[in-house]
Amino acid sequence: MPKMSGARLFAEMMQGYGVTHIFFVPAFMLKSFAEMEDMPIARIMVHGEKAAAYMADGYARASGRPGVCMAQMIGASNLAAGLRDAHMAGAPVLAISGGPTPQSRYKHAYQEVDDVTQFDVVTKFNAVVDQVGRLPDLVRQAFRVATSGAPGPVHLRIQGHLGQMTELEADLDPMVEATYRRAPAFRPEPEMERVRNALALLAQAKRPMIVAGGGVVRSEAQREVVELAEKLSIPVATALNAKATMPDAHPLNAGVPGAYSRDCANRALTEADLVFFIGSHTGGQVTNNWMFPPEGTKVIQLDIDPAELGRNYPNAVSILGDAKTALRHMIAGAGKPSAPAADWARRVQQLVADWRAENAEMRNADVAPIRPERICREISEALPPDGIVVSDTGHAGIWTARFIELKHPGQAYFRTAGSLGWGFPAALGVKCAHPGRPVVCFTGDGGFYYHIGELETARRHNINVVVVVNNNSALNQEIKLNEIAYGGKQRGRAEEMWRFPDVNFAKVAESFGCAGIRVEKPGEINGAIRNAVSMNRPVVVDVVSDMYAIAPHPWSSSGRDFHSYQKA
Repeated sequence: MPKMSGARLFAEMMQGYGVTHIFFVPAFMLKSFAEMEDMPIARIMVHGEKAAAYMADGYARASGRPGVCMAQMIGASNLAAGLRDAHMAGAPVLAISGGPTPQSRYKHAYQEVDDVTQFDVVTKFNAVVDQVGRLPDLVRQAFRVATSGAPGPVHLRIQGHLGQMTELEADLDPMVEATYRRAPAFRPEPEMERVRNALALLAQAKRPMIVAGGGVVRSEAQREVVELAEKLSIPVATALNAKATMPDAHPLNAGVPGAYSRDCANRALTEADLVFFIGSHTGGQVTNNWMFPPEGTKVIQLDIDPAELGRNYPNAVSILGDAKTALRHMIAGAGKPSAPAADWARRVQQLVADWRAENAEMRNADVAPIRPERICREISEALPPDGIVVSDTGHAGIWTARFIELKHPGQAYFRTAGSLGWGFPAALGVKCAHPGRPVVCFTGDGGFYYHIGELETARRHNINVVVVVNNNSALNQEIKLNEIAYGGKQRGRAEEMWRFPDVNFAKVAESFGCAGIRVEKPGEINGAIRNAVSMNRPVVVDVVSDMYAIAPHPWSSSGRDFHSYQKA
């Protein structure tokens, strides 16, 4: 084995694994960064460890390759906090931080906290690299774990607050295992008997539904979901993580179900007699706390992780395997649609049409301050065929789930798994993964404030995202919660807990060296977004919106509501 420094080995392994960007807060492993000087790896210095983790997360979700983020020891807690979203979403992220040395422990060394256990709950693999000779195998292990099975974040703690251990030399082999350059590293085959059993149940069902989860996107199985649905005439509800699985106008697309949802999707799942979950955790958000489908509905579940099969619903059939691989087998074995399939598909189409009609007024509202529904409509109209939408959580997630229409198969959508403020830095990571595609981030002013300083990062590195800010001068999702807290009517200084002063984010963007566009009339939104996409610069489109436009609660029913649908 050649004699080299750990710094050189790390740089060569990053290049070998196809890493194109590293998001970091200095100063950490500076010798490694120096060794990358002549390598095609962009070193993206950012203004906060959480933002670095979010950028790596967005990069990973958009590319399928592990995103890499790094921080010295004092920033490790922030880095761990930033991994929470990647952990919940199943994104392959490699986080690296500094750590104490044996000589400094228990002596109150400057900035020292033995913080490695913070990473246990947000990673699949959390390891301490305490000798330079362990660096090669532990880096390989990190990539293996991040990309295998259900992907997820991993963490390595390098000895030395600034990772100084990597400056030591040893006989080191920078071996790279090409299989683990991206997820999924493996595509396990399902048991064919289970595939046949699932197809038999789908053929017998009178009102079957498919729920496509985030695992569909990670497996790149979107086309297979559409093909199976079309072959069997089964309506599809797409979890928010899988919103772009099929165009919104597809006749089998029922919309996003659960807590951040379209009413028509929840209604359809309430009426279904069989639900096929594909790559879904069947968690509280996609099911609105397990209301949709209701208890007792027959369930089929396909997942790459055996721990997920039957976790929240007793399964009539459980299929262990990669989504794309298993669906190819199902497509090959599927027969013709069941006799009631056409009637059921028309019923779901009617539910979707009714929902669209009910919400048309707000989507087309020509009022100022502007309605968020109208903002989403204009994003839908202006988004290029290869455009990518990145959404924050809270109201931003609800608005985009309900009202952004993805019109082309080449469009994509990524959203936070729950961390407000994720949207903007994650969009920068998505853009790094796809520099040639338009990336539009939708966030509120509350979410944008979290990491607004990364506008400088975007300008410095020419990460040309378009940020559409739903600027209502408030965390208006909290209005009703505060009314409840005050017994029905707020008083005194209650607004201190949710309201902001008006800020012109277009001018803020310009002060960072980015472009800014202020929009105060609905008719200006479309042109502003199209103009922003064409600028090839980081642009903030600041849309002045209605403070009291509250996103609706998800539709629910105490029982099955079949309306006029009388088919047995």
